[in-house]
Amino acid sequence: MTELVIRPFTWSDVPAITAIYRHAVENTVATFDTEAPSETFFAQKFGQLVDEGHPVLIGEFEGETVAYAYATTYRPRPAYRFTCENSIYVHPNHQGRGMGSLLLARLIEAARAYGYKQMVAVIAAERADSIRLHDKHGFLHIGRHPKLGFKFDRWVDIVHMQREL
Repeated sequence: MTELVIRPFTWSDVPAITAIYRHAVENTVATFDTEAPSETFFAQKFGQLVDEGHPVLIGEFEGETVAYAYATTYRPRPAYRFTCENSIYVHPNHQGRGMGSLLLARLIEAARAYGYKQMVAVIAAERADSIRLHDKHGFLHIGRHPKLGFKFDRWVDIVHMQREL
């Protein structure tokens, strides 16, 4: 198998990022968005992340953008400036191959270099794969919120996990 290349975001990644996220919106509870944002939205969002220096990583496999990860400030209030929340999305055809793990390991390093001291993951409780991924990388379970989100005509619990950087 060709190895995953992890590299910085480029503007040419926007269509693939949009498609990966669209699939997550329409088919999973990995996000609580119920309508997929446009390429314009993602161009603005990722442009702002890059402008602010936040860690933004792209997973490329055989020349194709198949995954992405980023860390951004957990909440806007100044007291949270050293705490980030991570987001990792992998194209459905490439899940289960360890790409998320490679991205998370690199994202942890990049977030530490950025100056973050804590990383938080907010995960739908039924996403056992994501919970295992974060367990593997040293995240602790810090809480569970029952019925916090409502998507696909049902209530979804949320798990919070945290790791010191």
